[in-house]
Amino acid sequence: MQSGISASEELQSAFQSLVTSTSQRGLLATINKETIVPGASISSSSSSFLADLSNLSSHIKPNEALYILLRRSDDLSSSDRSLVAVTYVPNSAPVRSKMLFASTRLTLVRELGGEHFGESVFCTEADELTEKGWQKHLAHTALENPLTEEEQSLQGIRDQEALESRGTQGKSLVQGGRIAIRADDEIGAALRGLGEGGSDNLVQLRMDVPTETLQLVSSSSATASSLSPSIDKSEPRFSFYRHDDPDSSILFISTCPSGAKIKERMLYAASRGNVISLAQSEGGLKVAKRIEATNPEEVTEQVIAEEFKTEAKEEKKGFAKPKRPGRR
Repeated sequence: MQSGISASEELQSAFQSLVTSTSQRGLLATINKETIVPGASISSSSSSFLADLSNLSSHIKPNEALYILLRRSDDLSSSDRSLVAVTYVPNSAPVRSKMLFASTRLTLVRELGGEHFGESVFCTEADELTEKGWQKHLAHTALENPLTEEEQSLQGIRDQEALESRGTQGKSLVQGGRIAIRADDEIGAALRGLGEGGSDNLVQLRMDVPTETLQLVSSSSATASSLSPSIDKSEPRFSFYRHDDPDSSILFISTCPSGAKIKERMLYAASRGNVISLAQSEGGLKVAKRIEATNPEEVTEQVIAEEFKTEAKEEKKGFAKPKRPGRR
């Protein structure tokens, strides 16, 4: 998993209040005891998003990382409920805090609902969260200026669950109008073979970081017990495993070893949604279950069995023969 951190119920509740409010501009959130928890709410004191940014100043600290969820519309009573997820990680923040906030951004957006967020922004300076700073951000985005290597490594993870594939064969997978990843030609055939119930039931993919291209590693056969040793332990992998029949038992496994570089971690996290969309559209797969793990050793036969046990019980219960009426 990315960091093992999840959004608390309190954050979920506070977020719903933000989305439905007609007077609240934003919501702060932080990480406390391995959980994302809500902080102060940000009220609206003007008629515009940019002017309301001044209300953040008292909450921005030079050495404390923070999540800031902001309603983007000028008119908070309108039907436009889109938000921007801001991750503020100042350079003076502790190293562990920087890593946690960066690696948990996807979790925050995913668990609150990617459909709510039109943009994800990463900031390191308090000036970026002012009206003047935001105008620079808008100008930078409009011009599509090239990013530095550091900016690319820390770039926002946007709406992962809403990503759509545009096919393989050298074509790009598009995310919000910008290129997310590219895929090699041979991937489509391997995924289709998996979905058609061929002899191979495990397809492994990797990302070539310099070119941000998705590549086919292998298409092979494995059992639940031999699956873990079949997945590379030294670098991240996307794996699709057919546990039983193609219609109900395709398992998507994302593994990212703790020793992976930060750029690898961010690229794999940002591409995960696109890879699933690719498998569904290009390979015709129905992804029934998903597992995110640090190391392949975590994906044991028992873990796989547990993933599919609930559905098996529900199916059995649904077809149980009714008891005969009359005497007991």
